[in-house]
Amino acid sequence: MKLADERTINPISMKNVFFLSLAFMSSVAMEASPVTHPRPDKVSPVVTKAPNEYASMADDVLKYVNEYRRKKRLPALAMNSAMIAEAIKHSENMAARRTSFGHNGFQGRWNRISSALNGVSEIAENVAMGSTTARQVVDRWLKSPVHKENIEGNYNITGIGIAADKKGVLYFTQIFATN
Repeated sequence: MKLADERTINPISMKNVFFLSLAFMSSVAMEASPVTHPRPDKVSPVVTKAPNEYASMADDVLKYVNEYRRKKRLPALAMNSAMIAEAIKHSENMAARRTSFGHNGFQGRWNRISSALNGVSEIAENVAMGSTTARQVVDRWLKSPVHKENIEGNYNITGIGIAADKKGVLYFTQIFATN
């Protein structure tokens, strides 16, 4: 399974700060890299299972993330429809190979989410591929310090998107924000 993480970047430093990190933790690779996002009007969905199955899995990811946050005495995250749409779109783009696995287009997702929500003060993103269950992806994120940091962050809203490629490999995106 691969994981990728985008560190939280405040709006002041967003223009000047992007970083690339590559670490291997057993069989897990993490990366962050900014690249332009494909135009949303040219994106077609890649779905190899019924959308309801993905919605249910996304709900399970949220359930496990919020269970972990409760144990840490952190407030639960609430799903946000604008963030869900961006997370699904990014997972579909990775699954269809319209963008590479990682955080390509993160700035564009931030801009669209911020516009839809009339501004956000912080935003972060976790992505993964290859997990087969919601529990598995959350457990693997929690074993990675940078992904765990996002899960424990001072956020109140989230969006989760899942898509499968033609071989059935699942791609996960979870976006976190403070509104």
